[in-house]
Order: sequence, then structure tokens, then C-alpha cells
Amino acid sequence: MLIEEHRSLKLFNTFGIDCKARYFVSITSVPQLKKVLSQEIHPSLLVLGAGSNVLLTGDVDALVVHIDLKGISIVSETDTAIRLQVMAGENWHEFVRYCIEKEYGGIENLSLIPGNVGTAPLQNIGAYGVELYDVFVSCATIEIETLKERTFDRSACEFEYRDSIFKNKAKGKYIITSVILELTKTNHKISASYGAIQEKLAENHIENPSINDISNVVIAIRRSKLPDPSQLGNCGSFFKNPVLDSEAFKRFRSKYPTAPFYEVSVTQFKIPAAWLIEKAGFKGQRYGDAGVHKMQALVLVNYGGATGGEIWELALRIQKKVKQDFGIYIEPEVSVI
Repeated sequence: MLIEEHRSLKLFNTFGIDCKARYFVSITSVPQLKKVLSQEIHPSLLVLGAGSNVLLTGDVDALVVHIDLKGISIVSETDTAIRLQVMAGENWHEFVRYCIEKEYGGIENLSLIPGNVGTAPLQNIGAYGVELYDVFVSCATIEIETLKERTFDRSACEFEYRDSIFKNKAKGKYIITSVILELTKTNHKISASYGAIQEKLAENHIENPSINDISNVVIAIRRSKLPDPSQLGNCGSFFKNPVLDSEAFKRFRSKYPTAPFYEVSVTQFKIPAAWLIEKAGFKGQRYGDAGVHKMQALVLVNYGGATGGEIWELALRIQKKVKQDFGIYIEPEVSVI
């Protein structure tokens, strides 16, 4: 276990922001994690996985702990379902493809979501009608202050839309070390209701899709709209889709009757943030090396030399204009540090 000083974090955040950590350590076991947390190397701590949901706005005066815990194991199994324990440092998409190869269903719609398994519960990752919540059983954690191990079941995680207890009242208090998910082995529940998925399936003349078909279609859709972080710095969707109550939605629809929306419940309606940002005039715009992707207005990008501060300045500009034009506040999905 090597503790480094002034280590560049460019390779540890998908925006590719070139800033430095005062101290940096990569962790490959739970005992290592407990040991480094007990040493009080620095009063501040930042935990990083793949850095796919974070915007670093400058050098990090803290101990940066990179979680690199690996491994997938079977917890329990029946003829129809299987529970897997997945260590926090496993790449999420690689894990999805592993499951599909094993014919384990339930997360195929979450293909190509960037990041590692350990950060998936933080924001209850979701896409195309499926959320982590749907397959989540529990996660193991280390409480930073006491070094005690604690398991959070699904109820304790307080999952909501792109949210969890780990982003709110338990923020900064725990480090997730592994996750247990329950997946199907037979009679998979295929989620193909989203229009984009239906269109792609029709294009490929697939009437009864398998979990592999769904995964391949989702990958194709995401690749057609979202830039590869290894080629163009980004962290996927930068903003959450705002959810309006009935009264706010009624006012919005009276002004913008053709705007797309999704019914969350009888009293809640989701408006695509990408539509708001595009209508506000930001899609495809570039401000120095910070910009909004030309194919997907939800994605802010680093064209090579942008600082985190410049990207955050663009995000604030977008927020202000959307609020001004539509009376709607769009909340960042990423953690801004």
C-alpha cells in the first residue's frame, strides 16, 4: 500500500481534469482500507472509484482513497434466481456483460453506464426503465469515523430517483466496499417499453428480445448519443431530469404543450432536462474547451484543456438560463468538489 503525494488525478476522473491530490492511495482490500483510515494522514478525505460521477474543480487538499476492490462471488442460488456479491472496484459495464454471458437477467438495461459497482448505490443508477433499486439486496460499508462494518439493506438505503441516503444524511460517513444484487436465471423480465429501445429492436427485426439483445440495443443507443470518456472527457448526464408536482406540471404544459414528459406517478411528472437545455440554446455550444455535446444536451464535455472550474461555470450558466426561461431548477447529478 503506497501513499503518494501530489498525485495527478487526471486518470481517475472521466472528465479528464488534470488536478492533483495532496495524498493518494489505491486500496485493494478491506483491511487495507481500515488501516489507511486509521492513520489520520489528512483531516479531509475524498473517496474515488472510477471518477465517473464527479467534477473536480481544483487541486484536492485531502487524502484521496481510490477504491480498487475486486471480485464477484455467489451468495446464494436457486433454480430461478441468483444473488451475487460484487466488490466495489469492479467496473459496472464489465459486470453487466459478465452477467449476460452467465444468462443472469435484471441489469441489461443498465449497460454502458460509466463507473464502478461501489458508486452505483450512491445515486441509484438507472436507465431505460430500470434502476439499481430493482435488483438491489444490500451493500457492505465501512463507517469512516469508527471503522465499523455495517450492512445497508434496500430499505435502509432510502433510494429515490438518482438519490440515496449516501448522498444525503449519510454523505461522507461510509465507504461502500461491496454490493449484493439478486438477478434472474430464468423467465427474465424484459424491459423494452422505451421508444428508443423499441425502435432499435424493430430495426434489427427482433420481436422476442433476449437480455443480450436488450443490452446490445442499449449499448448502440448510448454510443450513438453519448461520447466515449476515453475520447472526449465527460461524466455522462450532468443534470437530473426535474420532477414537477401536478400544479407546476399543469403550468408548464399550458406554456409548452408539445414538451415531452414522463409520468412518474399520478402527482409527479418528469421533464427531460436535455429538452430544457436544448431549448435554452446550449446544445452543441462550446466555450473554450468546455462545452455541451452536440448529440446530447445533458452531457457537458471537456475538449481537452478545460478546468473543472470552467465546466462548473458552464453548468451554472445553463442552470440560470433554464430557470429564467422555464421556471425550473435543474439539479446536477454529479458531485462537484
